[in-house]
Amino acid sequence: MKKIFYSVLIITIFLFTILPLSSQAVALDNIQTNIDKATVNPGEEITLTINFGKPLGAYTFDIAYDNNLLEYVGTADGTPNDNGTRVRVVFYDSTGGSNPKESMQIKFRAKQGITTSNPTNFSITAEGLSNPDASESYDDIGVPIVKDFVVEPKYEDYKFDLSYTGNPIINEEKEMKLSLTSKMGKNYDHARIIAEATQPEGGNVQLLGTDESQLEHDIIDSGWGDAGGYKIGGENVNKVLNLRGIFDKAGEYTLTFKLIDRDNSDTVIAENSFKVTVGEKEITPPEQENPENSGEVAGNEENTTTNNEVNNNVVNNETLPNELPKTGINMYIPILVIAIFILSTTLYIKSKKENR
Repeated sequence: MKKIFYSVLIITIFLFTILPLSSQAVALDNIQTNIDKATVNPGEEITLTINFGKPLGAYTFDIAYDNNLLEYVGTADGTPNDNGTRVRVVFYDSTGGSNPKESMQIKFRAKQGITTSNPTNFSITAEGLSNPDASESYDDIGVPIVKDFVVEPKYEDYKFDLSYTGNPIINEEKEMKLSLTSKMGKNYDHARIIAEATQPEGGNVQLLGTDESQLEHDIIDSGWGDAGGYKIGGENVNKVLNLRGIFDKAGEYTLTFKLIDRDNSDTVIAENSFKVTVGEKEITPPEQENPENSGEVAGNEENTTTNNEVNNNVVNNETLPNELPKTGINMYIPILVIAIFILSTTLYIKSKKENR
């Protein structure tokens, strides 16, 4: 019986000894965590600050992070140990309470080569928390404290450019090239290109292009490609559309191109306008002959030749003879006839006399 009594007494004393010790642990209710930026770009640092709410003489904090996006940089508020996905920071005030910590900071850096938006977070837990002289301990932080942020590239706005050679002519197809570029474009799952035009009164314009499916689109009338949109974004975006512009009236047109987000009520992502001057069709006048020099300088009249002579005596595309033909009656013909007549008569008479 005495043995039972002593056993119960010992157990009771032990319980009373343990219970006061365990009751000293209290929750660290005023702890706060902050980060210095909600979005961090490649190469930039982000700082996590943990305010304890009261001085601590000892603590062990674990900060988990995504090592695909971040790398550990450092801390000055304890002894760190980085295992690649979690940094453990341990602090103990070796002075016995004269040098406690009320907060700690830890730095990380976003990795290079990130081309998309990446929501992520720090996950914070702690243990071994006590006041400066270690007379009071605090509950472990077993349920992680989470701080959300985004790691993404520094995006550059999308930009349209319209290029062509020479001004368009009415009712003639004009080869045009529309480019959409960005050195680092934000990612969209369903983006789309549309176009609008203002034209002279009574004028009309078409911008025709053939997509990858060999389907022709008038982007002013129906936009470009699938109505649901397409993916775009990342590094060095350079989308080129080969278009054929047809304008049916001379004057000044304004062509406006827009990149819209189909997933966000067709919100305009990028917009650029271009003025296009359309001209009339040129009428080519008939060719005219250039007069040639009619001769050399004045004073050399004996060496002067006419255009007709230089051109081989050609006038009105007809060749002239080198000598003009003779016209009128030759006066020597009747004289010759009379002389022959007289000579013949004389010879006849003389012949008669001789025969007598």
